[in-house]
Amino acid sequence: MNPFFLTPHTPAAYFCDRKKETEDIVNYLENGSNVTLISPRRYGKTGLIYHYFDTIAARRKDVEMYYADIYATSGPDDFIAVLAEAISKTLKKETLIKSFLKTLGSIRPVFSQDPLNGAPQLSFRFQSDSERRYSLKALFDFLEHRPKKVIVAIDEFQQIRQYEGLPMEALLRTYIQPLTNVQFIFSGSRKHVMADMFTAENNPFYESASLYSLDKINRSVYARFITDKFAEAKKQITADAVDFILDWTCVHTFYTQFLCNRVFQNTKKEATIMDVLNVADALLYENHEAFLERRALLTPKQWKFLIATAKEGEVSEPTSGAFLQKHKIGAPSSVARLLASLTDKELLLETKTTTGSTYRVYNVFFSRWLERQ
Repeated sequence: MNPFFLTPHTPAAYFCDRKKETEDIVNYLENGSNVTLISPRRYGKTGLIYHYFDTIAARRKDVEMYYADIYATSGPDDFIAVLAEAISKTLKKETLIKSFLKTLGSIRPVFSQDPLNGAPQLSFRFQSDSERRYSLKALFDFLEHRPKKVIVAIDEFQQIRQYEGLPMEALLRTYIQPLTNVQFIFSGSRKHVMADMFTAENNPFYESASLYSLDKINRSVYARFITDKFAEAKKQITADAVDFILDWTCVHTFYTQFLCNRVFQNTKKEATIMDVLNVADALLYENHEAFLERRALLTPKQWKFLIATAKEGEVSEPTSGAFLQKHKIGAPSSVARLLASLTDKELLLETKTTTGSTYRVYNVFFSRWLERQ
C-alpha cells in the first residue's frame, strides 16, 4: 500500500505529525470553546479534522461527530441539504434516520444519486423562507437532543457569506448560541473573510470561537516521516531527494503528499534526486493543458504578474520599482488591482506579516510550471 495518502481521511499510522494541533483542538472543545480553524487550502485542515474525529472516537464513546463540507454550496437550501446529509450518513441505522427525518415535520427531502459516483444525495424543495428557517432550526434541535455529546465540523464556513436570501450568518448564530450539547469547528481557507466573521465586533459570530491558524508541518518532522514511510515499505529514499521534495513543494501538505505518492509508486528499491526530478517533470507535463487553460481566463497583465511572482518564489514588495522593472509589469498604480483580483481568484496566496504582506502563487505545481514560461 502506498503510505502517502491523497485523501483527507488518513489512517493514523500514515498521518504526518499534527500532534500539538490535534491536542489543542481537543483541549479547546473539551473546555467548552468552539474552534475556528483557518489555513490556506490544501494545508491539511480537513485531514486534521478527520484525525481529531478519529482521536476522539478512540478515547470516548459518548461523543458523536458530524462533518459537513459546504464549499460547493450556493445558498441556504444547499446548506440545509449538506448538513442533513452529514447527519443521516453518520446515524447509519435506519431507525435513527427515520427519527431524524421525522423532526423535519412536513418538509421531506428528495433523495437522488450523485451522477458521478452514485452516492445518495439529499435536496429540499421549500415554498418559503419560513420553511427554510424551520428546517434549519430543526436540524440543530435534533443534534441538541442527541443522547451523546455532539461535535459538528463545518468546512469552508466562509461560503455562507456568498448566499443570497436568508441572512445566514445571523440566523446560524441565533440557532447555535443557545445550544449546550453541540460544539462546533468552523473551518475555512479564506483567512481575511474568516477573521472578519469571528473578530469584527459588528458581525454575529464575533468572539464566539477560539481562532486557530494551521501552519505548515515542521520541515524536519516531514523529512523524517517521508524517510520512515519508505523504510517501512522496504524501500529507500536519499536525503537529497527528500530535501528536493520539500523545497520543490514548499512543504505544502497536499503537494508534498502528491509528489511523495508518485515517487513511491515509481520506486522499486531506492529513490534518488534524479528519480524525483523525473517525477516532478512528469507531473508538470500532465498538467500542462490544464495550466494553459487558466491563461484564457486572465488578462495579459494578470498572466505576466503570475509568472513574475512564480519566478521570484515569494514577493514582499510587489509595487517596488525593482520588481516591476525586472519583469516589465508596468506602473505601480495597477498593482493593487492585480493583487486584489488574483487573490480573490485564489491564484495568489497572501500571507500577512508584521511588516506587511507577502504573495506566492497559490497552487505550487502551477507555480513551478509558470517558472518555466
